[in-house]
Amino acid sequence: MTAQEPWQWDESIWRGKVERVRAGRPLKPAAWPDGKRCAVALSFDVDHDTNELRDGGESIGAMSRGQYGNRQGIPRIMDLIRRHDLRATFYVPAVVALLYPDETRMFAAEGHEVGIHGWIHERNSVLPHAAERDLQMRAADTLEKIAGIRPVGIRTPSWDFSHHTLEITRDMGLLYDSSLMADVDCHALLLDGEDCGVVELPVEWIRDDAVYFNMNRFSALRPYTPPEAVLDIFRREFEAAHAEGGIFQLTMHPHVIGYRSRIWILEELVKLIKAKGDCWFAPHAEIAAWARDHAV
Repeated sequence: MTAQEPWQWDESIWRGKVERVRAGRPLKPAAWPDGKRCAVALSFDVDHDTNELRDGGESIGAMSRGQYGNRQGIPRIMDLIRRHDLRATFYVPAVVALLYPDETRMFAAEGHEVGIHGWIHERNSVLPHAAERDLQMRAADTLEKIAGIRPVGIRTPSWDFSHHTLEITRDMGLLYDSSLMADVDCHALLLDGEDCGVVELPVEWIRDDAVYFNMNRFSALRPYTPPEAVLDIFRREFEAAHAEGGIFQLTMHPHVIGYRSRIWILEELVKLIKAKGDCWFAPHAEIAAWARDHAV
């Protein structure tokens, strides 16, 4: 039978696709801990070599760029967050944790959250259901073994979400996901119309460093935004979150933000946020739990 075009679908088909995973009730608290006005969720997707490995690539050059994340990006990031006494979330593919175990252990030892970020930064939407389930569970087991703490949250690699991802996340008993873009504040997630108990802490490409700086030398696309412009975008996102009493969530990558001409973006942003005097820097897990428990 020839596959139907979308315009030929019966309502049950397109409605079923839309309603499989939906944003549910808002989980916005009246205030954050100690009366803080805004929650700040800094996150780092520690992809390193897996950006190349996940597609079966063997480019030494591409993997060396990933290694930069470990050799230069992470040290620069850790220096900054130590100086400013911040806590953040590091999403680590299991293969990265196995390649750089001391790095992953360091995140946990210094009080940061280590979250699930796939096995080898795979694309969930192309995986068989059984393979996706196996990889997600093995990734959690690997991170627990290396970091010494069982992960309670997930960010899917490339924010790629299959028809089965939320079901697997629910079955694993995870507290939250941070891969979807239906809102700016935490909210419940609906699976086939029912609250599945997983909190969403939303992401957005606007608040991701990679979209402004990444390039592929074999592609005609050469995205580049001046660092000053990226700071301005992030600053405006923060100012709006602060005005609304919500969450400022930011996604960064060690091999992207961790360059000498870019790390200052994060430094200036942190200084601006701290100058407000009423912002709560916390790992994603703590923000998701507070939102769940104190939603109005």
